[in-house]
Amino acid sequence: MEAALWVVRYLKGAPGQGLFFSSNSDFRLKAYCDSNWTGCPLTMRSTTGYCVFLGRSLISWRSKRHKTVSLSSAEVEYRAMTRACCELTWLHYLLRDLGLTHHESALLFCDNKVALHVASNLVFHERTRHIEMDCHYIKEKIQDGLVITRYVSSAHQLADILTKPLGKENFVPMICKLGVHDIHSLT
Repeated sequence: MEAALWVVRYLKGAPGQGLFFSSNSDFRLKAYCDSNWTGCPLTMRSTTGYCVFLGRSLISWRSKRHKTVSLSSAEVEYRAMTRACCELTWLHYLLRDLGLTHHESALLFCDNKVALHVASNLVFHERTRHIEMDCHYIKEKIQDGLVITRYVSSAHQLADILTKPLGKENFVPMICKLGVHDIHSLT
């Protein structure tokens, strides 16, 4: 209930906020994915999230709490990468159907070096057995040239806003980077 009240207070205090979509932007897909391993102190379940941009415009986002407890941070980070990769694939085909073909690969940013290494390594071992299907999916998309994975530092991870509680000093700059503008502000 307390969390719901925080959300209602925030929405009441920011009625003019919304997303801005630029008319002069490139059409490259970019996604940021992140997770909060065992983020819930009561259930120890993780939260994954991603946000997808078309050029500089935020067009898709999702945050979801896992149904089961994960045993490693790399596992939940890799699952977040898989969810974001699925969204990028769907958006790629949707944009193609709308007549916007992409000649460049979509960029997938992650702040976990282990998950990025698993995505680029073609060898499976005992530690990746429980996420093997996810591994095959992402590797297939990388080999097809649909997705390129990149490291992003945690300080520049835009998906943090969907997975972790942020203080005001981190939250305000983050929503600006997501393209949220207030139509009632003077600037």
